[in-house]
Amino acid sequence: MVSKTARPASKWLLLPSMLVASLALGACQKSTAPADGDTVDRHEAAATSETDGATPIDEMNVENTDTDDGHDDKLTAEQKMIENLSRYRWTLSDIQNAGSGPSVSMLADIKDQVSLLFNQNQGQDTLSYSVGCNAMSAVYQLQGNTLTTEDSMSTQMLCQDLNEAENRLNTLMQGTSELSVTTDEQPLLTQVTSDEVTLTWKGRLTSQAKYNSKGKTVFWAVNAKKAPCTAEGTQQCLQVKPITYDDQGIKTSEGKWAAFTGEIEGYQHDGKHDEVLRLQRYQLDAEDAEVKGEEYAYVLDAVIESSVVE
Repeated sequence: MVSKTARPASKWLLLPSMLVASLALGACQKSTAPADGDTVDRHEAAATSETDGATPIDEMNVENTDTDDGHDDKLTAEQKMIENLSRYRWTLSDIQNAGSGPSVSMLADIKDQVSLLFNQNQGQDTLSYSVGCNAMSAVYQLQGNTLTTEDSMSTQMLCQDLNEAENRLNTLMQGTSELSVTTDEQPLLTQVTSDEVTLTWKGRLTSQAKYNSKGKTVFWAVNAKKAPCTAEGTQQCLQVKPITYDDQGIKTSEGKWAAFTGEIEGYQHDGKHDEVLRLQRYQLDAEDAEVKGEEYAYVLDAVIESSVVE
């Protein structure tokens, strides 16, 4: 029996607004999935028939609207700093200010799930940050090392125990703060806010920077139960099938289950939930493809639907 239930607030939850936002990147192309028993790998995410006009799962993708990767030698110091900051996903490493109250201590307790991204939206430099519940964002300007943000926007999920920490993070991100960045093997970003709270962030290359390419968006359903990777083998693989949505977030088609022999970065399969994932697919360069024996890398963007299987 399958019972529908939401994940804890600290996890990604299904929201129509999230799905519509993800689909606003563009319409997925119509396709069907591989036949039962076929194996999906990173070279070809689905085997399809030429006779029925089916489209491989990897072609059901939407181009991201990220900025161009080209480098301009005439960039200002601020532009170069923004370019460098945007290459990383920043996770809170430390927060210091003894007199700033329990909400700061709460942020320190959940620091591993507090994240910060520098990106662009419709030609504006934007910050995106979260404590693991709502996605918050704000337009910013950088002058020298001074970061100035404007009013923030946020999704409206109820975060329960995370509400106080989330409100505090949002307050810290408002107004002005001073930035400094180290360029060691493990980049560190130090942010001193206007109320003298010091946030230290550790950087990890974003998938686009890591794979030196723009991702393509694809939606996969993942079955709670694994299946044999091959008909004769005993190794167990994820069961996946492609799903397509229209621009309003309404499901228009889904394919058949097939075994997936690769890995999805950032995704942990617990065997208890049927899930729908929004993934970014990246083309590996020739050298990486030769070393890994794979053509594509798949990275979890968000879990947009989850149901407990009993």
